[in-house]
Amino acid sequence: MTDDDWPRTEEEALAVQDALRPRLLGGPGPDRPATVAGLDVAYHEDGERLAAAIVVLDTAGHRVVDTAVVRGRPAFPYVPGLFAFREVPALLAALGRLTVRPEVLICDGHGLAHPRRFGLACHLGVLTGLPSFGVGKTPLVGDWAPPGERRGDRSDLVDGGETVGAVLRTRDGVKPVFVSVGHRMDLDTACELTLSLTPRFRLPETTRAADRACRDALLTGSPQDVKVPRR
Repeated sequence: MTDDDWPRTEEEALAVQDALRPRLLGGPGPDRPATVAGLDVAYHEDGERLAAAIVVLDTAGHRVVDTAVVRGRPAFPYVPGLFAFREVPALLAALGRLTVRPEVLICDGHGLAHPRRFGLACHLGVLTGLPSFGVGKTPLVGDWAPPGERRGDRSDLVDGGETVGAVLRTRDGVKPVFVSVGHRMDLDTACELTLSLTPRFRLPETTRAADRACRDALLTGSPQDVKVPRR
């Protein structure tokens, strides 16, 4: 999708979601990926500037093997359910700057656990062809029973009678996270990867690293680092 045909209205964005959703593929997810990437976007307090970061880690020791950050402006107005359209251009630009192509994308957000079953992890997975899933701090949709209190306990996140994700406890007695698949991923693999990336903290090391990178980037550099579609 080019700058010229990036959606400018809610109706156009909904049509793009409808066109891309049938291209989603299910699992199984990759077996023992060597690299995974965390993706996150931070916004300046003025709401008009953002920094998007992708940090690639090796899964063996959680060592950072590549990082790319771009700065720009949101590519779409804030509309509930269409948040990905604000961030996708900057995240794709960051992905294009990596020298190490990750085997899995892990978004700070949601995949199928979305009102239209097409959250950020789905959108980026379809556009890149990479396996993807989301790990959210809070739910966007769905009902759930609290999982057990031990690390690794989980329960189903259910919306409209459909299981759209998992409520996963990553630390004993700590609030759970909300895991949902995007593209070319199954929920069991997504939860296993999430647990492997949370040896000490509630959130995956991928999310923590990307969060630091994009927040640091807001403090330096020009807000016009990357061209985003015109609104």
